[in-house]
Amino acid sequence: MSGVGVARQAGVVKIFDAHCHLQDRRIASVAPQLIRTALDSGVQRFVVNGVSEMDWHIVKQMGDEYPSIIPCFGLHPWYVNERSPNWFKSLREFLAETPGAAVGEIGLDKGAHAKNIDFGEQVDVFRQQLELAKVLEKPVSVHCLRAFGDLLEIMLSTGPFPAGVILHSYIGSAELVPGLAKLGSYFSFSGHLTSMKPEKAKKMLKSVPKDRILIETDAPDGLLSVKTSSSFPFPDVASTAETENQFGDSAAEATSLSKEGLNHPANIHRVLKYVATLLEMPEEELAELSFQNATRLFSYPGSKVNSDG
Repeated sequence: MSGVGVARQAGVVKIFDAHCHLQDRRIASVAPQLIRTALDSGVQRFVVNGVSEMDWHIVKQMGDEYPSIIPCFGLHPWYVNERSPNWFKSLREFLAETPGAAVGEIGLDKGAHAKNIDFGEQVDVFRQQLELAKVLEKPVSVHCLRAFGDLLEIMLSTGPFPAGVILHSYIGSAELVPGLAKLGSYFSFSGHLTSMKPEKAKKMLKSVPKDRILIETDAPDGLLSVKTSSSFPFPDVASTAETENQFGDSAAEATSLSKEGLNHPANIHRVLKYVATLLEMPEEELAELSFQNATRLFSYPGSKVNSDG
């Protein structure tokens, strides 16, 4: 596995997966194959986000082993109830011991998955981590579901954030974009975008400053669902058979996962195609734009990423 690094293939469009979870137990056992398949397809870097104290060590190990992986450590709102009394001290230690790491995934959630997690506790945990990211001058990846008013209020009282706040899998309104962007937000798009009506998604996408657009998979979640309308037909994407033919045996695990409804980083090409269609922009242009944005964002001191990409 140590030979799996950063892809450098002539003629392959460079893509930066700005948010995924390769340490997730549903795909961790096949992560080497998934990384190889994605690298072969042009995905050069993966931002792997920890979600609780239970997986930070796995994320760190992955970051140490793979040049292409940018590790992130954070306490996700779904795991607030499981935190230990020393969770924040441990988080700071992981970040201190891993100069190349960013902060994430953190956030706020008022959805069904978090209905039994006290929102006041979520806010306390979120605010501590957001402030830590600002002090460390590191970008921070944020999950927000049905809590954008609270998010904006907290960011206004804590920000701005010159190192960047990544609003991952953003499906908020177009009206919120200017205020969030002013505070230092980047907007990252995944297959979750298909949960929005295409017309609404297009309006929102066109409201995002071009230098704040990122592309991600959120693997193993965020698998793109096929939605069509008379105005926005879903673009054709490569079949799993075509993927196997193009990328060889290493794609077998990825194909199997897709059939199981699980996502993997090589599927970022599907996200790229869908977002480019809504933006009425060539895929290659969007790939280059989002790659430059992510490279700039993750070029903080100590990072593996060089500002020249």
